[in-house]
Amino acid sequence: MYDRLIFELDRGDIKNNYLPASSVPEKPLPQLVPEKFLRRQPPKLPEVAENEVVRHFIALSSRNYHVDKGMYPLGSCSMKYNPKINEDVSRLPGFAHLHPLQPEPTVQGALKLMFRLQELLKEITGMVAVSLVPAAGAHGELAGCMMIRKYHDLQGRRRGTMLVPDSAHGTNPASVTIAGMRAVTVRSDADGLVDLEDLKAKLNEDVAGIMLTNPSTLGIFERRIAQIEKLIHGIDALMYMDGANLNALLGIVRPGDLGFDVIHLNLHKTFSVPHGGGGPGSGPVAVSERLKDFLPIPVVREREGRYVLDTSIPHTIGRMITFYGNFAALVRAYTYILMAGAEGLRQIAENAIINANYLLKKTEHLLEVPFKTRPMHEFVLSGEPLRDYEVRVMDVAKRLLDFGLHAPTVYFPLIVKEALMIEPTETESKEMLDQFAEALKQIVREARENPELLRRAPHRTPVRRIDELKANKALNVRFDQKQD
Repeated sequence: MYDRLIFELDRGDIKNNYLPASSVPEKPLPQLVPEKFLRRQPPKLPEVAENEVVRHFIALSSRNYHVDKGMYPLGSCSMKYNPKINEDVSRLPGFAHLHPLQPEPTVQGALKLMFRLQELLKEITGMVAVSLVPAAGAHGELAGCMMIRKYHDLQGRRRGTMLVPDSAHGTNPASVTIAGMRAVTVRSDADGLVDLEDLKAKLNEDVAGIMLTNPSTLGIFERRIAQIEKLIHGIDALMYMDGANLNALLGIVRPGDLGFDVIHLNLHKTFSVPHGGGGPGSGPVAVSERLKDFLPIPVVREREGRYVLDTSIPHTIGRMITFYGNFAALVRAYTYILMAGAEGLRQIAENAIINANYLLKKTEHLLEVPFKTRPMHEFVLSGEPLRDYEVRVMDVAKRLLDFGLHAPTVYFPLIVKEALMIEPTETESKEMLDQFAEALKQIVREARENPELLRRAPHRTPVRRIDELKANKALNVRFDQKQD
């Protein structure tokens, strides 16, 4: 099933990734830079000793929270540990010194890596074609929606509705809207699955497709997916899968085998590429036979032993960004897949599922479990019982910071009141999961005995609780040297 994973990094190709230094013309600076842009006087830069600079940034890093310091149990984000070898490979000179406007013959190593990554992602997802272009998960969503819309337009019909379950990622309705369609919500049933009766009631000739996160943001696998696929394809609509939770499926099941027509992949989640403070991300799209002629361009092809950027896709939705995707993210993801191999990818998913269910068992008695269906890689608790003590889940999240733990996702998914959404990922040990469970246990006890302690939390962080509503409405990012 995963034969295509048996690839190895060919260092020989990397040598061809950049132009030799001797090919760069040596000219005096005034000939390279117009005279009007040259300084007359040297810049006034502060003179600081090296040890002071190092100490400054070390002090800042010790204040910051990062995955090298502790776990990130952010539900639906797969904030797992990023192996350092990913960074080392992405910084190899043959990759790091590339320029996007170089001629194809000088970047054969990079194109070969991209081509092989496309092939790997095809095999992992069970799809027939891949484009690496989209630069984020939501960007991949937009690409999927645009392909679905164009597919119907080419059939001579204008379909303007996309069905979106109420347990979907929040970006799904936004992507539908930006693509020029209307999002219609499909309810979840008591088990946290798509309500089939509500789905049937909303099927009509205007439906272009359904955007389904599987497993959903509740962490629940849609076990009636075959019935949903039959209903959607029965009206010649298309199946879109939000791949943000693919970390739970690796090596176990392939979206293409479930009947999906398009899926975006969050390389910065499933394949351990760093989120980088909200970016850079990478959201390649993989498609079925129906949509292979609609992919965003370019895609990498192999022709007569050479690799080329192909823009000749018949019904492409066009270019989504200036160049070819977030290349450094692609290198990291490729490295991660090669290191894991076929068996390793499956173990990643299995361990993620085991960790989530173990932590659920350790914490389910502390708060309310809104859906009893056994989850996969993540689960959702409800802090609604704490409202009796005038404590909100935001207070719980802030108090967790005092224990040296990053807070889980809160208030999402929206269908769960006072939601606490927890994804431990496969990279956390039993000891770390136990530490999180014990911290949550103590916090719930504090909510009953001393709720004011939670309402004023955090107490031990460099920055105390801020007015988040004001911060959103009156954002001030101006640097002021006079501030303390």
